[in-house]
Amino acid sequence: MAKLKPVRHDEQLSLVDHLDELRTRIIYSIVALVAVFALCFWQSDLILDIAADPLPAADRQLVVLAPTEAFMTTVTVCVYAAIVITAPFISYQIFAYILPAFSPRERRAILPLLITIPALFLAGVIFAYFVVMPPATNFLLSFNSEQFETQLRAREYYTFFATTLLAGGIVFQLPVIVLALVKLRILTIAQLRSNRRYAYLIIAVVAAALPGVDPISMLIEMVPLLLLYELSILLARTIGSPAGPETDDIVIDEPFIQED
Repeated sequence: MAKLKPVRHDEQLSLVDHLDELRTRIIYSIVALVAVFALCFWQSDLILDIAADPLPAADRQLVVLAPTEAFMTTVTVCVYAAIVITAPFISYQIFAYILPAFSPRERRAILPLLITIPALFLAGVIFAYFVVMPPATNFLLSFNSEQFETQLRAREYYTFFATTLLAGGIVFQLPVIVLALVKLRILTIAQLRSNRRYAYLIIAVVAAALPGVDPISMLIEMVPLLLLYELSILLARTIGSPAGPETDDIVIDEPFIQED
């Protein structure tokens, strides 16, 4: 496995070098994922208790329907937990691999935004755990409770729990995406403002597509998305707009003067 080293924008690498760097970063990501999974599996009781905590107290005794389901469910939950924990590190490896392809101006625009990715991802996971999960589970488990005897299956609940947390971490990346598009001059602040109604419609569709199909969790998930969109516009107006054309991207031709 080759040792990683910084790659400059103007450095010419062969296809073998690119593939070797990609292989090394994939190996680093897999090693981190496996190490965190081993830690989570060692503390699987704690992980399962944390995942079941948003449930009402009467519904925390989950059921399994097969001899191997308890083991496989525990492994699945630990895999999801390892993905959530290592997601910032894996995203860093992805961006570190593709970053040399950007020009110096684009790198200056993107680098400050990369710092906020782990923080926003963590904020999204925390929001989904403490704000979205409790009312969503209460609503879903109490809906038509007189007509149904609910027995909560462990595998289905833990899958719902993990996908909800991952979705929360992903959607909280909205300010980073918007700021990057503004910094790279793909979008403008005027376009963000004039297309606000379409953005709200897209946000509603995204909130409906996220885990938690009940209207309560949909509304709860829409609120931070709307706030994040407005915050993105505010940040883009404050720090995101390019000050002007960069000198390293502009070639100034000397005037051609014809002598008589």
